[in-house]
Amino acid sequence: MNIIHEIDSINKKFAAQGCKLRIEKRGEKLNIRGSLPSKENKQTSRIQRISLGLNADRLGLEEAKKKLQLIILQLELSQFDWNNWITIIKPLEINFNEDFIKKINKFEEFFFNEKKNDFRSSTRKTTWNNSYKPYIKRLISIHKEKNLKELDQLFINTLETYKEGSRSRKQCGTSLGVFASFLNYQLPKDWKLMARGYGLNKASFRDLPSDNLIEDLWGKIPNRSWQYVFGLMATYGLRNHEVFFCDLKSLQDDGDKIIRVLPTTKTGEHQVWPFHPKWVDYFGLYNLGKDPTLLPKINKDLKSTTLQYVGKRITDQFKRYNLKIKPYDLRHAWAVRTILYDLPDSVAARMMGHSVNVHTQTYHHWITKRDQQKAVNNALLKFKKRESI
Repeated sequence: MNIIHEIDSINKKFAAQGCKLRIEKRGEKLNIRGSLPSKENKQTSRIQRISLGLNADRLGLEEAKKKLQLIILQLELSQFDWNNWITIIKPLEINFNEDFIKKINKFEEFFFNEKKNDFRSSTRKTTWNNSYKPYIKRLISIHKEKNLKELDQLFINTLETYKEGSRSRKQCGTSLGVFASFLNYQLPKDWKLMARGYGLNKASFRDLPSDNLIEDLWGKIPNRSWQYVFGLMATYGLRNHEVFFCDLKSLQDDGDKIIRVLPTTKTGEHQVWPFHPKWVDYFGLYNLGKDPTLLPKINKDLKSTTLQYVGKRITDQFKRYNLKIKPYDLRHAWAVRTILYDLPDSVAARMMGHSVNVHTQTYHHWITKRDQQKAVNNALLKFKKRESI
């Protein structure tokens, strides 16, 4: 029996009846996922997962169907209660023997096979190497060092090796969360709170380059090809590697200057507008619309390289030219610039290729200041109107 095909067939039958829940296979276990009442507020719903603890086989699938039918009935009768579905999981005793190492290896296989797509296999390899492998290795290292016996202790101790408020801590929390789901292990309730940390640190508020500095640094780059790279990143807030994976035809004189980041990139296809629009001309980016080969000649074949390596080439050039800023500083400066332009946060987030949640967390400082300034301006305007009456 092909369990994946069986699950798809069952889900289609439920969907045809208007059901918005589905059975899913994560690792070797079955879950139910979909829109469910919030645990904090029953009046609202959001996408959530119920761990069934059932094996991903024929018997488990038959039982999962019954569970799904029961949940549907409870929802229809307004009788759904999370207390009936949250399993109390005792801390697991673990030994880092061959069996556990095998589970880690199976997790890696699961990661690459869950959404298998040859076109983006290189992207998934980069994601694994950057966002999962380091934290799994750290988890193994922590166990060997402290000889911890419970997964709760192991996961928390691994997380706490990263500085609070750091992006690494947030990424560690996310990656180990996926690993825990694969193990069908329930993390501590406040795991997300402990893992919180994505965003710019306080020092970065002062360190972002001004528009004048960006223009000055661009003028100091001796190589015209790398000037184009710098100009694209500054004007469109691109990630390092995205510079080399864009459709730049719209930069021609008669184009709309909206570039398209290709689906081969980290977060897939999205469109980006220039901020400042004047920089398209200032940096001479219109030349790339006519001839994209003006960019530096580097290997872009993802069958023989990775997005990470392509991005590293830009980082190395910034150091070589002693620009004293990091490539991502240009991306952060672009994001702040869109806030000052009063571009809606949801639109800016879409252009940057990440979620609104990540966007607001990362740029909370500037967004808060903008919104407070709006409120102050409105209050002053109302006061002036009352004074004039």
